[in-house]
Amino acid sequence: MPWPSSRDYELFGYIADERNRQNTTLQLIASENLVSPAVLEASGSVLTNKYAEGYPGKRYYGGNVHVDEVEDLARERVKALFGAEHANVQPHSGANANMAAYQAVLEHGDTVLGLSLDHGGHLTHGSPVNASSMLYEFVSYGLTGSDERIDFDELAEKARAHRPKLIVAGATAYPRIIDAAPFREIADEVGALLMFDAAHIAGLIAGGVHPNPVPYCDIVTFTTHKTLRGPRGGCILSRSEYAAAIDKAIFPGTQGGPLEHHVAAKAVAFREAADPSFADYARQIVANAGALAEALAGHGFRLVSGGTDNHLLLVDLRTFDEECTGAVAQNVLDRAGITLNKNTVPDDPRSPFVTSGVRIGTPSTTTQGMRESEMAEIAELIARTLRGRDDDAVVEAVRADVADLCGRFTPYAD
Repeated sequence: MPWPSSRDYELFGYIADERNRQNTTLQLIASENLVSPAVLEASGSVLTNKYAEGYPGKRYYGGNVHVDEVEDLARERVKALFGAEHANVQPHSGANANMAAYQAVLEHGDTVLGLSLDHGGHLTHGSPVNASSMLYEFVSYGLTGSDERIDFDELAEKARAHRPKLIVAGATAYPRIIDAAPFREIADEVGALLMFDAAHIAGLIAGGVHPNPVPYCDIVTFTTHKTLRGPRGGCILSRSEYAAAIDKAIFPGTQGGPLEHHVAAKAVAFREAADPSFADYARQIVANAGALAEALAGHGFRLVSGGTDNHLLLVDLRTFDEECTGAVAQNVLDRAGITLNKNTVPDDPRSPFVTSGVRIGTPSTTTQGMRESEMAEIAELIARTLRGRDDDAVVEAVRADVADLCGRFTPYAD
């Protein structure tokens, strides 16, 4: 029977509305980006029709000759991009990648060290509400009180005291370079494996503006949709000795059939990240973040750790306005056409649902072609909105200025 011929105007109307939102408002969420038309094309391709449980050359269904070619291409491209021995490109998300990596090398109840959530770590790094802490014995390390950088003295002390099976490096809200070398030294001292969650910085690593953790680590996980500018999904890189265990942990351990249309889109993104122009893009992300940090500081905001080395800023709102919480800021900025997220700051007295800070990222605006001068403009728009947050006229005026700015840098004009 043929497909229904009538158009689903309701659903596609919502998609059109979202495209318009992305075209006319500022996307400053650090974990988002704007993908290329080629990535969109691959992720919406006929590969969505194919069931492909298993791996290239070893599937549970027939008819996978071209799917195998696609997945092999994705694996080879990402291994070349990061210099890895093995790659699994099937994880549906970064969280899936992390949990499968744990399953591959840990037993239930094993001890793991991970960065505390309220100091910039991820839910899967041992948050009490996440399966990671329910299955494994996580011990948290944090940041120093003085410069708000990773406290390697504390990490070493806890590693010696708890003798973890695994140490997890990486973060979701940490604005500085994370060097894998000192993690490796501590891991070797206590006989632990080392995993690096590079979800946020994978594109910066590929672009050469963040040190590559792959040579130092047993396992590296990341998402493909943040600075790497690919489809939503995850990936696991590892030393060859862990390849079989990781593949088994993904399928059949934690996932069923892979989303081969997204695997294809990942392959496109890996090719784009290998292009010399991507290094320029990565450098501009970092330059824009630095310019935005400087401009915000000029408006009275405090930058956690004093600034940024990467694509994101963690902004403490209390020096700007003690009464302006992260939740208030997120909501009023959304009304003004500026999208970001509330975020706890180190040792935040407020709950994660309220927070004293916001997290801001520059990948999307950099994709649009914005540079340092536009970052100064964005900082002024943010400050103006928050100062006038109780005045609808101020918020509407900012939204008009945001639309004007975005009109000069429209990502999906066609």
